[in-house]
Amino acid sequence: MTDWIENRPLDELKIGDSASLSRTFTRDEVQTFALASGDVNPVQVDAAFAAEDAFHGIVAHGMWSAALISTVLGTELPGPGTVYLGQQLRFAEAVRLGDTVRVTVTLAALDTLPDGRPRATLHCRVVNQRNQTVVDGDAQVLVPRTKVRRERVALPRLELRDPGAKLRALVEQARARVGRPLRTAVVHAVDAVSLGGAVDAARAGLIEPVFVGPEARLRAAAEAAGIDLSGYAIEPAEHSHAAAARAVALAREAGVQALMKGSLHTDELLRAVLDAQGGLRTARRLSHVFVMDVVGLDRLQLLTDAAVNVAPDLLAKRDIVQNAIDLAHALGIAEPRVAILSAVETVTPKIPSTLDAAALCKMAERGQIRGASLDGPLGFDNAVSLRAARTKGIASTVAGQADVLVAPDLEAGNMLAKQLEYLADAKVAGIVLGARVPVILTSRADLADARMASCALAVLLSAAGRTEA
Repeated sequence: MTDWIENRPLDELKIGDSASLSRTFTRDEVQTFALASGDVNPVQVDAAFAAEDAFHGIVAHGMWSAALISTVLGTELPGPGTVYLGQQLRFAEAVRLGDTVRVTVTLAALDTLPDGRPRATLHCRVVNQRNQTVVDGDAQVLVPRTKVRRERVALPRLELRDPGAKLRALVEQARARVGRPLRTAVVHAVDAVSLGGAVDAARAGLIEPVFVGPEARLRAAAEAAGIDLSGYAIEPAEHSHAAAARAVALAREAGVQALMKGSLHTDELLRAVLDAQGGLRTARRLSHVFVMDVVGLDRLQLLTDAAVNVAPDLLAKRDIVQNAIDLAHALGIAEPRVAILSAVETVTPKIPSTLDAAALCKMAERGQIRGASLDGPLGFDNAVSLRAARTKGIASTVAGQADVLVAPDLEAGNMLAKQLEYLADAKVAGIVLGARVPVILTSRADLADARMASCALAVLLSAAGRTEA
């Protein structure tokens, strides 16, 4: 049915006519009004401040209620063609989060301006769900003379998005958990981005950086970027290979509790970590986990492995899954739901990853993988969408609500991660697990907040005692 909007022109108006609308004041209303107006008064937008204020919680801006009055005047009574002349309003009570208000305007008087234009005075009243008057007063408007009736314009859906909010909360979680900053070897950080990310994490109290690399290049890069290194240790190394080897040696000697990639290639750093003689190998295979802050999800999601293992076999996937489960536990997810991804949700020899998925689920049943619920094979849609899972008749505790996504190989995982980041505005942090210490593995394209969140992952792993000894 077509929805129409129409006015009440002068010849249809009579004293006592009224119109109303109701609206609930939600956090979305808070943010929408602040975005539209630019008014970020902490009484309206800062929950911590508002809790201490005399209002004892976030309250609506007075003009929010006034805007609702304007809506009734402009769309209902008199409706389209109405021109505001002025208003006098009294704000009697605060509108708090969760309040539902009813706005009513009532035609109180009709007269004519000296130039002959018709004028109306309307009494305006806003009451809350407790029948308390929160706003009242009068508005004066020019009344439309001609009838207007048009199809109501369909407005776009408004979505309030705050990319990275969950990763910022993760950083605060790590700051609350850290006893003392995690002493971290920052390997070959000879550019402004690598240096800045480490220093920002140090200022946040997450890490105590030890910069390992060519000292002259480190200092030159810091000077060019305006970064003061005077308060941080520098461990000289001739070049990037030597820096990786020295950082690994420091970890073996317990001189540092984590490694952080600077501006060297990932394979240079991991080659030193995996060295059979002087590396940081454990019984567990190394693997990488992206922690994804996906807009629209109410929780963080883990994706593995998109950076280290190119084409893992079944036993490698067992370690990849267990590493991700351990990280999930460190993040406070007690029983993570792990989706083993493939192109389809049925087991078929034509797609080997479906066989691996089925085997991994059986390994979990037999205790070879611990601490999580597994299901697979699952298509990506069935792993993240309850609607898709139900449509296909998939009933499990994992389908549609996975915490951990396990890619069949590096190519699929890497493309999925980058699609989420660049097409869906996801924010990501990354870490390598399975070594004696966490390896903070950031991309050269990562922004400072991603590097900070990656440091937070290492802090939480250390606090949880999940790093393999």
